Amino acid sequence: MSDMTLKERLINALEGKTVDKVPVCSVTQTGIVELMDEVGAPWPEAHSDAGLMAKLAIANHELSGLEAVRVPYCLTVLAQAMGCEVNMGTKNRQPSVTAHPYPKDLGGLKMPDNLLGTGRIPVVLEAIKIIREKVGPDVPVVGGMEGPVTLASDLSSVKSFMKWSIKKPDLFEQILDFAAEATVVYANAMVEAGADIISVADPVASPDLMSPDTFKTELEPRLQKFSSGVSSVTVLHVCGNVNPILDYMADCGFEGLSVEEKIGSVKKAKEVLGTRARLVGNISSPFTLLPGPVDKIKAESRQALEDGVDVLAPGCGIAPMTPVANIKAMVEARDEYYA
Repeated sequence: MSDMTLKERLINALEGKTVDKVPVCSVTQTGIVELMDEVGAPWPEAHSDAGLMAKLAIANHELSGLEAVRVPYCLTVLAQAMGCEVNMGTKNRQPSVTAHPYPKDLGGLKMPDNLLGTGRIPVVLEAIKIIREKVGPDVPVVGGMEGPVTLASDLSSVKSFMKWSIKKPDLFEQILDFAAEATVVYANAMVEAGADIISVADPVASPDLMSPDTFKTELEPRLQKFSSGVSSVTVLHVCGNVNPILDYMADCGFEGLSVEEKIGSVKKAKEVLGTRARLVGNISSPFTLLPGPVDKIKAESRQALEDGVDVLAPGCGIAPMTPVANIKAMVEARDEYYA
């Protein structure tokens, strides 16, 4: 089994099959300033240039040892293509949505004529092709994107989205369905371009913003529609303390669930999931990976492995100022655990 490729190992781990060792990678954003400088692929340029996007992503595989290549570096690609205004950020700050096409109602709601040719979508698809070409068939490529709930809230604004969830259920359901449809189209285009795994980050689905009841009745069916409509292994990442919805997340049909350190016990989370989904995480991006020290990163990584995490990974997007040495420490901890 030791001749398992990185791709076989990661996909097996996410599907709950036997692996020789737990893979270590990031299913969330991987762009860091140290690597931007090292390979000459800085933000914000790397968000809109396929060559730079690919180069920066490959760097975090080749130079820190993460066992997958993950693009892009934000949750705004689909939102922007569908009419949101986006601030492209800076060298150490990710792009963010600044204005919404449907903040008052859904009059004129319409899918762009050529969604996959719009905005930065072609850049991401091209970057995936470049990465596949460069790393070959045995390294897993992870396509990242905003989930249907977050996209729906970007199209309408979080304020309207939350208001509609209570006062205008028809609008709420309509924007959710619209967003879910677009996410499936985009995800499958990434798979076609060469992505092995689609990693959906859906921060707005967090219990911090939406009630667990709403998750169960409204969000879960859309997430199920997504996972069943996408032709690859899928991972769902939701920020915050997701314990109140973890049981529901496990029913959404994603092979992997990516969680933050805020869930507390990996052991307990694994008990909740049973055989329905595998656990990805949950080394704290802001409190452990960013500040270090290396000893703390290794101790927390060992603990996660001992508690049965299926894929060792940052709990959320890697902070851009994280040193390469700190990411390497997570990889080393996994290697030492099996030594």
